[in-house]
Amino acid sequence: MPISRPYSRNSVVALAAALIATAALAQDNARTDIENEGPSALERLERSVARQKNVDDMKAPSLPSPDGFPAERRRAFEGLGRYGSHADMEARARAAAAAGQASLAAEREAQAKRLRQALGLEPGEEKALAKAAPAARAKAWVPVLFVSSSMPIRTLRNYAEQLERVRGVMAFRGMPGGLHKVGPMAKLTAEILRLDPGCEGPACAMRDVQLIVDPILYRQHAVARVPALALVPGDPAQAYCEREEDSPQARFLVFGDSALAGLLEEYARLGGREEVRDAQARLGAS
Repeated sequence: MPISRPYSRNSVVALAAALIATAALAQDNARTDIENEGPSALERLERSVARQKNVDDMKAPSLPSPDGFPAERRRAFEGLGRYGSHADMEARARAAAAAGQASLAAEREAQAKRLRQALGLEPGEEKALAKAAPAARAKAWVPVLFVSSSMPIRTLRNYAEQLERVRGVMAFRGMPGGLHKVGPMAKLTAEILRLDPGCEGPACAMRDVQLIVDPILYRQHAVARVPALALVPGDPAQAYCEREEDSPQARFLVFGDSALAGLLEEYARLGGREEVRDAQARLGAS
């Protein structure tokens, strides 16, 4: 028995007709879709073309070339030329600039001077004024009594009372307890200068006598023991850190535990009568 048999001619013709009918139907459907989408597709195409045209029209702005408008450029320069410079304004500007430079230079020099004074490279205003003081002041001799904190308080108080009358100075080599302890020296000063020894507190009346701590003054006069009296020219109360090593010194030094009047008398006997004249007059008049 045969497995298959050949198609007949009629069957082949029928199959070809079916295929042709299917292709025709597909073409009809595609045409219908194109006709339906045609207007919207055309609208989208027009919008795309319009956007591209706008982009092409947006170009970077450019300034006109200066060489392109010679007449406008000439008029502009002519207009600027009408505003001429004023001589008085220029002179004031130059004067202001010169004054500013001078003021700046003066301020710079003042700052440099203060810096040199702070570094010790130039004397301060106080030293300059002292050097400019009249020479007659150097002829004033001030009684300086060298004492020690180990001396009795009663003796120191008596000397303070006498020095107040001759405008003298009481000098210590150092401070009790050392230079780093101010309390003991302050207490000793109050005990020496207090008018009423029983008074306590800051309201107590004090004698008008200067007490100084000056090891350089001791070294300059070679003070080996106290009490000792010297008549020092100038201002012995000036801080020793501001005084020169070769500052004026007393011509004589008198030692002895006696009253101030006796020490002055001995100083005059040694040849310092002129130096002690003022102090003796004050001491005798009081």
